[in-house]
Amino acid sequence: MVHHHRASLLVHQQQQRKGDPGEPLPQEGGGGRMKELRGRLADYACHHRKHGHDALLRMLAGFALVSCLLLLLPGSPVSAAMDELLQLGRRMRHDEEATPVPPCADVANGTVCCDRTALRTDVCVMRGDVRTEAASNSLFLLVRPNSSAAAADERIRPYTRKWESSIMSTIDELRLRAVPEGATAAPGHCDVRHEVPAVVFSTGGYTGNVYHEFNDGIIPLYITARQYNKKVVFVMLEYHDWWMTKYGHIVEQLSDYPPIDFANDRRTHCFQEAVVGLRIHDELAIDTARMTGNQSIQDFRQMLDDAYRGRVQTIIEEEEKEAAEAAARKQHHRGSKRSRRTKTVEDDKPRLVIVSRNGSRAIENEAELVRAAAGAGFRVDVLQPRQDTELAKMYRALNASDVMVGVHGAAMTHFLFMRPGSVFIQVVPLGTDWAAETYYGEPARRLGLRYMPYKILPSESSLYGQYAKDDTVLTDPDTVNAKGWQVTKKVYLDGQNVRLDMARFRRRLREAYGHWAEQRQRHRVDSGMEQRRPL
Repeated sequence: MVHHHRASLLVHQQQQRKGDPGEPLPQEGGGGRMKELRGRLADYACHHRKHGHDALLRMLAGFALVSCLLLLLPGSPVSAAMDELLQLGRRMRHDEEATPVPPCADVANGTVCCDRTALRTDVCVMRGDVRTEAASNSLFLLVRPNSSAAAADERIRPYTRKWESSIMSTIDELRLRAVPEGATAAPGHCDVRHEVPAVVFSTGGYTGNVYHEFNDGIIPLYITARQYNKKVVFVMLEYHDWWMTKYGHIVEQLSDYPPIDFANDRRTHCFQEAVVGLRIHDELAIDTARMTGNQSIQDFRQMLDDAYRGRVQTIIEEEEKEAAEAAARKQHHRGSKRSRRTKTVEDDKPRLVIVSRNGSRAIENEAELVRAAAGAGFRVDVLQPRQDTELAKMYRALNASDVMVGVHGAAMTHFLFMRPGSVFIQVVPLGTDWAAETYYGEPARRLGLRYMPYKILPSESSLYGQYAKDDTVLTDPDTVNAKGWQVTKKVYLDGQNVRLDMARFRRRLREAYGHWAEQRQRHRVDSGMEQRRPL
């Protein structure tokens, strides 16, 4: 059997949940007596309307008294009716608050179910005897002969940007087929039999851009696979060794099993269940209400902490060893006098990390920014991430930082590595207000960061010297952006650098320092209260 769930079905389900106006509400217990009582009260009110409001108020007061007496009588039909009414209200409120069950959440054995209702992604679930066949880019579901599922034939590109036809055309298409047992089209035997489900997805698409790697891949993988508590096998299309090198620590947090390179592993892998495609909620976001275990973006970040803790510790030990060896060599040349490093005032300062850009949207006066940040009381580090920069090193630097500063762009995705309560200052170039807020500002707030956007003035943009002062490029970026993505990319993303007005930007630095000081004081107070708590 094949189930299709499309947008029209969702509308129908929503209408059902809201209730059809033509459908009668459930009758209360003791409904006849209540109806009779309501009728008599209505007749009484109409009959005595001419006596004015005083009579009506006396009538209502009397009804209230009688109602209270009736409710207090055990076994009273009115009491029973009221109980039923209250229970109905509780059930309706619970139904409204309950998370709607997504399509294909409950799939019968021997079934292929495809949820194609979402804008961003398609997800199909196969349950039963599922077998891979790399040669034909297919997954087969073997069903009993004469089953209604025998004719199932679905196609899916398991990537989370299905509305973008250009990029989706680069994603390998999988064919999902339900065929009778013994059919010649299906693999005849299993080379590898797995006792846990499979999650099938592509690591292609916009791979190479850290924003897309997290937004379209890593976070959707967490959303889809977390429910299995690591008892799941990842089957990857467009498998890249470098991708596994970069994200292997995260993959190990989500699966206890080695991943399968679908195209190059020609063995027949057999599963009892396969989820093809990844679920996605929003930009760099996790909707707690839609997660099986109510996980949030904070839980995702904790998973990152677990993923990189071991590697970060190794990096620290390697650096300490190198530093000790360098110090020993220096002491050897200077004599046997030993020195021991003590904590300095510099160590007590908050750490500010500048994520530097090369090319477009670079900060042209970055050296001046470094001096201003140091003058504001920060220890300053400048990071210049490259394609081959080890992610654990980025994680270590930003996890230890109190403030991150950077210009809008994919590298701002690294705010995910910051501790909740830290400060994220995003420099927003002309024409990027919406993207800066949507892709990084709002997600940063959801993570628990203090987000401080710095929207540049036209005079702080390199475009200021290229266009007339009254040109719409400077005065009305929304009008320019309305001409299409390619225009936005050319003018505002690829053609613009920034030169910060340090008098303006120092205000942001002071705000960030004040937030850090406030957080630190609060932590000290909380720690003192914890220590004074009696045992």
